[in-house]
Amino acid sequence: MSRQLTLDLTTPPAHARVDFLPAPANADALAVLDAPQDWPQGRMLLIGPEGSGKTHMAAFWAAENGARRITAAALRPEAADLLAAESGALVVEDADRAGRAALAEQALFHLWNLCGARDCLLLLTARTAPRDWGLVLPDLRSRMDAMPQVRLGPPDEALMAAVLVKLFADRQLIVPAGLIDWLVIRMDRDLGQARRLVAAIDRAAMARQGPVTRRIAADLLDKLPRPDA
Repeated sequence: MSRQLTLDLTTPPAHARVDFLPAPANADALAVLDAPQDWPQGRMLLIGPEGSGKTHMAAFWAAENGARRITAAALRPEAADLLAAESGALVVEDADRAGRAALAEQALFHLWNLCGARDCLLLLTARTAPRDWGLVLPDLRSRMDAMPQVRLGPPDEALMAAVLVKLFADRQLIVPAGLIDWLVIRMDRDLGQARRLVAAIDRAAMARQGPVTRRIAADLLDKLPRPDA
């Protein structure tokens, strides 16, 4: 029996501010990002777990502030001068991945200094606090430890439901009535898990060439690893 070939034909996630889902879990972070003029020395670290909305927030913040965006894994010392524009703005995403990556650490250290000298706003995103990044450069570690930060809190049921609606909509999936509420009361309050679940449901429905059903969702929810597994 031949297998059904599945192709990912989904549209990219919508990352404009209008697509963002305000909630108590992200209210503090949103307020801080909306007032960059109050950031100490023009720097801020946004911390949150996988799927918590860091990329979405960084995307619309960058668009509204004319900021360049780059991932920490792509940082190189020789490019730092081009990234830190005079009176500009810069977003470095997944800064926690700079740890133990010599070139990324050097580049991040240069960017810290250049942004300060050039009055360039600097927004970093990370899953954890700097003490957990494994930074090797002492000067960089001390600067990251002292960097002002704001955290995204755990989602409530209303946010979980809204995120599921958005994830299914991003993939242009029609779900049966009641499925969202059914999932919310059975899932961990983990937005990363929500993203993985919706992706798995999408793949399963395409493989079967049929609609999304509660049976598919239930089978896949039981197979997903727990956040602390």
